[in-house]
Amino acid sequence: MKKNQQDIARMEMRRQPFDTEAYVETIQTTPCFICQLVAGNSDNPHHIVFENEEAIVFLNKYPVLYGYSLVAPKAHKEQVTADFSSEEYLRLQTLIYHVAEATRRYVQPERVYILSLGSQQGNRHVHWHVAPLPPGLPFEEQQLNALRFGNGVLELSEAEFQELAAGLRHELSQLGFD
Repeated sequence: MKKNQQDIARMEMRRQPFDTEAYVETIQTTPCFICQLVAGNSDNPHHIVFENEEAIVFLNKYPVLYGYSLVAPKAHKEQVTADFSSEEYLRLQTLIYHVAEATRRYVQPERVYILSLGSQQGNRHVHWHVAPLPPGLPFEEQQLNALRFGNGVLELSEAEFQELAAGLRHELSQLGFD
């Protein structure tokens, strides 16, 4: 199952400004949003793509690219490597690989970026960003520039978020993650 590239291009054009100051204030003053999501206490729900006993995959609530998702351990861990045994880390990386592959298959990007962002100052719960770069984007707008909130965030409807989550879920199931 693949998403129509013309539909994705139209969605990429629909952007709204993003209030970075309000976002920073929120992540620095509220409980961990990933822990809240895992506990089912989130006032700010996300579209869950996959979860098992160790990890959760969900769509980025403020996507700058179509198909952007986050992968996090369910347990609150703050360090990308130090808080994991090598076995735990490799299991999580296997899931990240499959999420990236499902994203590649469904969204058909030029490249899939995988990053771990966050810091002790905000978004402390370690997580990985799986961000698909749209094909044909000029080089100057790629890499870190493609991930900037200053570009605005996509204006996706609830139905578009649900369709995206279902498409990624389908591709993950085809890869043996269901």
